[in-house]
Amino acid sequence: MDINLDGGEKEILKAIGTSGAAISGRQLMATVTGMEEAEFISTLKGLLSFGYVLADKQSFHEFKDVENAEFRLNAGYMHDLKEALDPRLKREREHQKSRRVRRG
Repeated sequence: MDINLDGGEKEILKAIGTSGAAISGRQLMATVTGMEEAEFISTLKGLLSFGYVLADKQSFHEFKDVENAEFRLNAGYMHDLKEALDPRLKREREHQKSRRVRRG
């Protein structure tokens, strides 16, 4: 599956990290810089609605809602998200596939 991300989405996903561990909203907000509050919340809501990011809360309308939540990447999308964040991984995987030979 190809996942296309914009710059803000990439920044939030990188801040959350691909280790599978949760990050507090406070840490996330401190790590992601250069985004207005409305853009940050809108981007985060988009990632949540696609299911790429999971949170322990359901609604986020203000920064205080984000501060008190915990976030992590959805393990079901982890492989595809890693490729979306680093296109070299996708090229390496495609190169490995093309070198495989089927013998029957």
